[in-house]
Amino acid sequence: MERTLPAALEPFRNRITATSMPFVRVTPAPQRPTQLWESKVGGHPYLPKDFPIPSAPDGRELFFLAQINFSDVPPLPGFPESGLLGFFIYDDDLYGMNFEEGTTPDHFRVLFFPEVTHDTAALRHDFPTDRQADELPHHPERSFPLQFERAEEVAPVSDYRFWEAFGQDFFQQFGTEAWSVLEEYDKAVSAQGHKLGGYAYFTQDDPRSADDPMLLLFQLDSDQPMDLMWGDTGVGHFFIREADLLKRDFTKVWFDWDGM
Repeated sequence: MERTLPAALEPFRNRITATSMPFVRVTPAPQRPTQLWESKVGGHPYLPKDFPIPSAPDGRELFFLAQINFSDVPPLPGFPESGLLGFFIYDDDLYGMNFEEGTTPDHFRVLFFPEVTHDTAALRHDFPTDRQADELPHHPERSFPLQFERAEEVAPVSDYRFWEAFGQDFFQQFGTEAWSVLEEYDKAVSAQGHKLGGYAYFTQDDPRSADDPMLLLFQLDSDQPMDLMWGDTGVGHFFIREADLLKRDFTKVWFDWDGM
């Protein structure tokens, strides 16, 4: 389907289309009890029976945020086709994000299990039921299963790769209409929502740079039906270097979120 662009950008349609890349759209289904191995936000995570619940240096256990079972996910270049990826965060006002060292997993964790078993006797069930959370963006006791759909998107202005492709002064050529053309394009081409891969959406600025390009691994947006809110209508990101993704090394993932 051909994308609608602002009239001023029609001469650039081919250049914009050339930035197209695949991603997987992630859609939460209504809340319900879930199996330990299901793709989901919230609920109980997939952990082998003797695998410790991830914890922070202060000894406090992290909270389960979400997990992706790649057997549910349409193929996406570079991404696993099997295995399960789990995301855990900390209960503080930054949700475990580290401004100085975003890839230091002291207060968040990304775990990858290449083999997934449905043998419940081999999995942990002894999760605490009385933990109180004060600052989390979500309700960890509520479980929302996830559905997946492969799609294509072009570069939005929120992602630094747009400016790499078109230049920092691209919209200045439209003179007094520069800001309105940018806003029209931003509305027509947005990277908002939950996703695997593709372009990233930010309420502020993209913290990545061309000097250390990191791919979007998982984006979890604020979501009213799930009562999930990153700060003030923000969005959470997990980024990874391409080489690490191809090696299935998720120990150096960068966790970042921003808000209005």
